[in-house]
Amino acid sequence: MDYNDTYQTIAFESEEILLKEKGSKFFGYAFPIENEEEVKPIIETLKKQHPHAVHFCYAYQLGTAPNISYRANDDGEPSNTAGAPIYGQIQSFGVTNVLIVVVRIFGGVKLGVGGLITAYRTTAQMTLESCEIIEKTIDVHFLISFDYKNMNKVMRVIKEKKLDIVSQEMEMDQDSGLPIGKIETKTRKKNAEIIFDIFDLMFEIDIKTL
Repeated sequence: MDYNDTYQTIAFESEEILLKEKGSKFFGYAFPIENEEEVKPIIETLKKQHPHAVHFCYAYQLGTAPNISYRANDDGEPSNTAGAPIYGQIQSFGVTNVLIVVVRIFGGVKLGVGGLITAYRTTAQMTLESCEIIEKTIDVHFLISFDYKNMNKVMRVIKEKKLDIVSQEMEMDQDSGLPIGKIETKTRKKNAEIIFDIFDLMFEIDIKTL
């Protein structure tokens, strides 16, 4: 299997994980995410769930090499004692498109830098261990545009090459008044160049990568 063609992520949101350390409670959660806009609403939901918690520390990673984006947030804990150890576990498990949040309810005893790092790292590890980790393909999306008369030709290739249809629509061309088809398809990365070339060489059919 092409190494650059797949990635690992979690199948579902995790169950709540609880670690107790010297009176403090650390609640761990894992979420599959597709973009960073999903992070804030998840944190807001957890804040309603844990009104007495002070720290909502998290880390996430999105994308695959070379286009990886990530963030680690200590949320008021000493620098690099929370977000970094959480992110370290995301790297250790080799997953992406994932958000790990560890919510801390302070128990009155300070844990020190080493204690905090261990607690956040362990909670993140336990949370990921509870998840089902799955492999997904890296997909490339195309938009195929064509005159309605070429619909069958396009659909035949889509069927033969087992392409996934993401969306399809018909609209009227403003110049000719004739219907124009637009189909968004996706295929795994290793097949993308071949698929692009097939459509690119077809008469009266336009393809572009999204």
